[in-house]
Amino acid sequence: MANLSEFSRVETVFLDRDGVLNEKMPEGCYVTRWADFRPLPGVPEAIQMMNRAGLTVIVVSNQRGVSLGLYSVDDVNSIHDAFQDLLKSHGAHVDGYFFCPHDKHQCNCRKPLPGLFEQAATQFPKIHATTSVMIGDSLSDIEFGRNLGMPTVFIDGCQEHRKAGAEVARGLADQTFPTLITAVKAIVAIV
Repeated sequence: MANLSEFSRVETVFLDRDGVLNEKMPEGCYVTRWADFRPLPGVPEAIQMMNRAGLTVIVVSNQRGVSLGLYSVDDVNSIHDAFQDLLKSHGAHVDGYFFCPHDKHQCNCRKPLPGLFEQAATQFPKIHATTSVMIGDSLSDIEFGRNLGMPTVFIDGCQEHRKAGAEVARGLADQTFPTLITAVKAIVAIV
C-alpha cells in the first residue's frame, strides 16, 4: 500500500460515478434518469476543491444498462448534464465524462480495460497515467487504475450495495477512505 506522498504528482483525478459521486443502486438496478441520481454528501464540495487545486476531473463509468436496453446514451448524457448544472451552482465542474455503454466482453472501454482512459487522453492530451489517480468503489475501478500504473483510492461507501469483489478491491487499493470528500481533502493537501 502506497503512502499519500504517491499523490504529490497528481494532475488528473479519474472518478467512478455510481457509489462515488451518487448513491449506488442495489445490484441489478440502474440509475436510468436524473431523478434516480442522488449525489452523495460532500461531492460538490470535493469537486470544487479539486477544481481549485488545478486538477483535471474526469468521470469514467461503466453503463451496461445501455446495452441491456434499460436506458439510452442520451439518457446518460442528460444525467451528466444535470449533474454538471448542479455542480455549477456550487462553483464546481467535471472536465470530462466518459462511459462504456457496452456489455461485458464487447469492447476495450469497459473498466478495467483502458479504453475510457484512452478516450480521455485523446480529448485532453495533457493527461498521463503517471500523473493521474483513480478513485472508485469496485474491483473494476481499482484494476483500471492499477493496470494503467495509477495510484488508486477505494471509497468504502455503502457496504449494503457493494459489488462482489469489493473487499479484494479494498485490499488492492493504495489508500481507502470512507467518502470522496475525505479522499480529496487528503489528496489536495499534498498536491
